[in-house]
Amino acid sequence: MMIHVAAGAIIRDGSIFIALRSSEKHQGGLWEFPGGKCEMYELPDAALIRELKEEVGIDVISLQSVFSVDHDYGDKKVCLHFFVVDQFSGEPHGAEGQKVQWVSIKKLINYSFPKANEGFVAFLSGLYDLKE
Repeated sequence: MMIHVAAGAIIRDGSIFIALRSSEKHQGGLWEFPGGKCEMYELPDAALIRELKEEVGIDVISLQSVFSVDHDYGDKKVCLHFFVVDQFSGEPHGAEGQKVQWVSIKKLINYSFPKANEGFVAFLSGLYDLKE
């Protein structure tokens, strides 16, 4: 069964907000872009807006869909829907107790993300190059 997940790169001033996955979760100990599972019949953008409010305490003002990726981890199949969130209100924080930090876009490639996120990391790193 495919699990649909919405994830967002929260961007401000050339940095991206990332969170460390709990060691108890699938792919635990790796960094992630905040977001979460889509509920039944929930569109990915709506899921991301809901999850970012719950997980990092922000209200999304503007988001752009980037692309989706299907990935089979062997024990779990996911379809990740990636977004860029460049306008929001509130200050992102680890509302669920997770470790979080702002990372310069050019240093994003130095962090370990789940395999399904690699294309999005490459895409975001390319955004940095386009702005230089």
